[in-house]
Amino acid sequence: MQKKPLIVIGGPTGVGKTELSLKLAQEIGGEIISADSMAVYRHMDIGTAKPSPEETKKVKHYVIDVVNPDETFSIKQFIDIADEAVKEIWAKGKIPIVVGGTYMYIHPFLYGLAETPPADWELRKKLYQRAEEEGKEQLWKELIEIDPEYAKKIHPNDLRRIVRALEVYQLTGKPYSSFHGNWKKPRYPYLGVFLYRPWESQYQRIKNRVWDMIRDGLLGEINKLLSMGFKEAITSPQAIDYKEFLPYFEGKKTLIECIYDTIKHTKEQAKRQLRWFKRYQDWLKINLDELNNDQAVELIKKEYERRF
Repeated sequence: MQKKPLIVIGGPTGVGKTELSLKLAQEIGGEIISADSMAVYRHMDIGTAKPSPEETKKVKHYVIDVVNPDETFSIKQFIDIADEAVKEIWAKGKIPIVVGGTYMYIHPFLYGLAETPPADWELRKKLYQRAEEEGKEQLWKELIEIDPEYAKKIHPNDLRRIVRALEVYQLTGKPYSSFHGNWKKPRYPYLGVFLYRPWESQYQRIKNRVWDMIRDGLLGEINKLLSMGFKEAITSPQAIDYKEFLPYFEGKKTLIECIYDTIKHTKEQAKRQLRWFKRYQDWLKINLDELNNDQAVELIKKEYERRF
């Protein structure tokens, strides 16, 4: 079994990762491992911008439609499934191509999970109780004080991650971010590719993407998820493009207000993604406003050959 080095393609939401990775995979004989925290959920297709059935027929994709929206899916689960996908792709003599914007999946997959202490369920219960009594905003403020670096990476409403960060700090006296500094030898040899565009162009693509999802039937998809009993899953902080429209279905906001909320939150997410991927100094950086997909693919192929 020939173990060909991986290609990892990261970048902000809406930059053009899907189109480029499909073209690259077809040209070099690769298969795609999705690193998208929402694409793992079944029945959530339009709002996650999953590849179409036609696209997955052309190139096999992994770690898509793994669990139902009301099931949990951890970073450890992602790594385990992605590892198996790498083995399967290698067995075919092909190149694994990891594609996505979820850096909380990509970095641990490349460099290993942080050795944080195991869950302390009593402490965690107390933190959740405090969130109910004092409001999650109070816990968020505390996290900013003790670990501003990690606070920048997560959404202020992501109570699960806020609680875990506070739990680790109270157990160890160390900020949660201090456990995530593993930049040692990667688990796999790989070429990293960071896709980006000038911000004005990126922002316009985000706006276009949200409007395209509405035209493609996002509201119908959300309505179906609600009818299936997945309301709680839709309200998850990472469920951008879904949770913003709940007020519309509840009659609390107009559709246009929800669309603008979605654009705003997607823009904030894209900025977080950009900050993270810029940290990888040795990645190949490609401005997709300067190069078209054909040119970008040729550049990636040349860099892959040069490094390996």
